[in-house]
Amino acid sequence: MSKQHKPTAPFLFTTFLLAPLVAAAVEPQAGRIEITADYRYAAHETENLAEAKNLVCREAWRLAVVNSPLYREQTASVIDSPLLRDLAYTLAGHVQDQQIVEQTEQGRVLLCRVRGFLPTEESTGAIRTQLAGGPPSAGSLDQNRALRILSVREENGGTIAVQYQALKRLDWLGTHYQGGLRESADIMVDFYDGQGALVKTERYPARKTPTGEDILNPGAIAILKVARPTSAKTSRVWLVK
Repeated sequence: MSKQHKPTAPFLFTTFLLAPLVAAAVEPQAGRIEITADYRYAAHETENLAEAKNLVCREAWRLAVVNSPLYREQTASVIDSPLLRDLAYTLAGHVQDQQIVEQTEQGRVLLCRVRGFLPTEESTGAIRTQLAGGPPSAGSLDQNRALRILSVREENGGTIAVQYQALKRLDWLGTHYQGGLRESADIMVDFYDGQGALVKTERYPARKTPTGEDILNPGAIAILKVARPTSAKTSRVWLVK
């Protein structure tokens, strides 16, 4: 008598604000592998939706690269998080036949699903070249055109203190200084649970003070303090490139 196997209902995972849903093909096709990824993000009321949409798709491509077998194999021994993230963004530029399969907007919740092909030989060479060069921004934990993360430490009560430095004049007033990089003057913090699953991502403006003076001149140093959610065990601080 043949045994009947009942289908098992899938587990449902819910996340707050931001949830990556990633899949990567493992079979190479003519010297390249297919990569796909979904990225979901709930934009804050103060965020520009067009900028948030660009962020979501950019992070979808990064996740697609990071979850590819080629990337995992070539970077298995590397523990430098900023270097690995920069490397993923670099490889995203090598993806062939890039497609945005789906892009949705439900209120302020944005989703971007991407699909493309990562050339095996070219990508392997790019990984080895960049790893040989070491971290791109020595002396800081992360850096973009506007900000530099100097240190991240956890204080009593689960508060995370992020010290950062302005590289450009940043003016958050209504009529901000021409040339200010308002769209990239934000600090991103990912929170993970005990199993390493993403709980949520928060975006914080890089201001000198929570209220009051909102102008940071080049070289100015400030500290952002973030309360870690009770469900989160670890966190990662990064900057939008």
